[in-house]
Amino acid sequence: MATDSNRLGDTTATETATRLVHRNINNTNAVETDSSISSGEVTNHVEKHAEDLMQWKRHVERVKSKVLDQIQGHLSDLLDKALTESVQTFTQNENHVNNNHVTRDGTVTTTNNNENSHRTHTEKDGKVFMDRHSILDDLFEINHIRTIYHMFISVLFLFIISTLAVDYIDQGRLVLEFDLLSYAFGKLHIVGLAWLLMFSYTLAVPYYALSLWGTLYHRSPVQGVLSVGAGLVLSALQAALLGVFPIYVVFHYQLPPASRFIIILEQIRFLMKSYSFIRENVPVILKHKTKEGEGPRFPTFSSYLYFLFAPTLIYRESYPRNPHIRWNYVGVMFAKILGCLFYGYFILVRLCIPVFMNDSNKPFSTRTLVLALFHATLPGMLLLLLAFFAFLHCWLNAFAEMLRFADRMFYKDWWNSTSFANYYRTWNVVVHDWLYYYGYRDFLWLSRRKFRTAAMLSVFVVSALVHEYVFTLGFGFFYPVMFCLFAFFGVAFNFTLNDNRKSPVWNIMMWTCLFIGQGVMVCLYCQEWYAQIHCPRTGATFWELVTPRSWSCSN
Repeated sequence: MATDSNRLGDTTATETATRLVHRNINNTNAVETDSSISSGEVTNHVEKHAEDLMQWKRHVERVKSKVLDQIQGHLSDLLDKALTESVQTFTQNENHVNNNHVTRDGTVTTTNNNENSHRTHTEKDGKVFMDRHSILDDLFEINHIRTIYHMFISVLFLFIISTLAVDYIDQGRLVLEFDLLSYAFGKLHIVGLAWLLMFSYTLAVPYYALSLWGTLYHRSPVQGVLSVGAGLVLSALQAALLGVFPIYVVFHYQLPPASRFIIILEQIRFLMKSYSFIRENVPVILKHKTKEGEGPRFPTFSSYLYFLFAPTLIYRESYPRNPHIRWNYVGVMFAKILGCLFYGYFILVRLCIPVFMNDSNKPFSTRTLVLALFHATLPGMLLLLLAFFAFLHCWLNAFAEMLRFADRMFYKDWWNSTSFANYYRTWNVVVHDWLYYYGYRDFLWLSRRKFRTAAMLSVFVVSALVHEYVFTLGFGFFYPVMFCLFAFFGVAFNFTLNDNRKSPVWNIMMWTCLFIGQGVMVCLYCQEWYAQIHCPRTGATFWELVTPRSWSCSN
C-alpha cells in the first residue's frame, strides 16, 4: 500500500510538472506570436476600432433624430394640455386691474377688481388664455433659424439692387418709384372715416343692447318675445352698419385694392368680435338667478373696449397681462411690417406684372395657363409667407405688446404639418378658435353631437364663402378661385391628408400642394385683373358679371 501511494504521488508530481512545462511553452509561443505582430497590423486594428466607434456614434445620432421627430409633435400638444390643466397663477402687477385665480379643481376664475363680478372659464367651456410666446420669437433666438431669416432679407436687397439696375439701364435713373403702393393704398382718408364709423357702432350698440336686454329680461313676463325682438333689432342694425355700409363705401368711392381689403377685413373682424361678445355673455345672463334687489352683472365697458383691440376673437372679461410694454419690440414689429410691404411690392413688380401684362393680350389656352401657373408658383408662395409673417406674427404681436396681452399663440408650427387637417388648425389659430368654438362646437351642441362630419363641412363652407367674399370685393370682380380651393380641394385634402399621416414625405406633399395652390391663385387672379382692364364689361347682366373675362379676352 505504501509503495502504491508513493508511486501515485510520483505520477501526480510528474503530470503536474509536465503541465507546467507545456504552459510555459504555450506562454512563450504566445509572447513570440505577439512580438511577431507587425506595426501595420496594430495600426489596422486601431483604425478598425475607431471605425467601429464612428459607426456607433452615427447609429446613436440616427436613433436620437428618430426619437426627436417622433416626440416633437406629441410633446407640443402635451405641454399645451399640461399648461391648460395644471394649476396656474398669472403674474400679478400692482397696476393690474384684473386678477386671474386658479381653484384647486383646475378651474380658471377671472375676478374683476372694479366690480365684485366673477366669471369661471374652463377648457370645457371655451378657450383658456395663458402666458406664452409666439413660436417665431423663440425660434429667432437660435442662430441657425435666424440665418434663414437673414437669407430672406438678402433676397429683398437683391430685389432692390436689380430694380435699380434695370431702371438705370432702361431709363438712365436711380430712383425707386413705389407707384403701385401709392395706387393700392389710395383714398386712405375715406378708409379712416369709414373705419371710425364702424368702430363707433361696434363699441356702443352691441354693448348697450346687451345691457338693456339683460336688465329687462328677468323682469319681463314675456322673456321669449323680448329676446326675439332684441335679437331681430340688433341683427338689423348689424346688417345695415356692418353689412351694407362697408360694401357701399367700397363701390361708391371706387376704392383701390388695398384700401378695399382694409375695409372688408375690418368689417369681418367687427362682426366676429361683436358676435363673440354677445355669445359669451348671453348664456351668463340667462343662467343668472335673480335675487331681491340685485340684478345680473354685466361686463365692464373697459373690458369690452380692450377686447375690440386685443389680438383675439374670443371675448373674456380679462386676459393674462405682461408687466410692462417693450416699445423697442413694438417699433421693430412695425418696421418689419413696412419691410414686408416693400417686399411684396418688389415681388409683384419683378416677378408678376411683367409676365401677366405681356400675356394678357394672348388668347386663353391650356398652354398659356400652364406656363403662367409655373411662373406664378414661386411669387405666390413668397406672398403667402409674407402675409403670414407680416400679419399673424408682426401685426398681432405689435398690438399684443402695446396692450400687454400675454397669450401670443396666434399660430403654431404649421410648417411642420404632415396633414392638411393639422395645417388648417395651426396656420391661423385666432380665426380657427372662433370657427371651432362658435361654429363647430355650437353645431355639435345643436345637433346633440350627431353630425360631426356635417359640422366640419359647415365650417369649411362658411370659411370658403367668407374668403371668396373678401377677394371678390377686394379685387372688384367675381372669380371663385378661393371658394373652389377651400370648399372642394380643402375638404378633400382635409379628409385624405389627415392626422394619420406622420411620415416626412407627407410634409413634402403638403408643401408641394401649397406651392401649386398659391401659383393657381396668383396666376388666375392676375390674368383676370388684366383681362378686366383690357376687355371691360359691356353690360350688367348676371352671366356677364359672373363669367371671367380672361376666358374670352384676346385684345
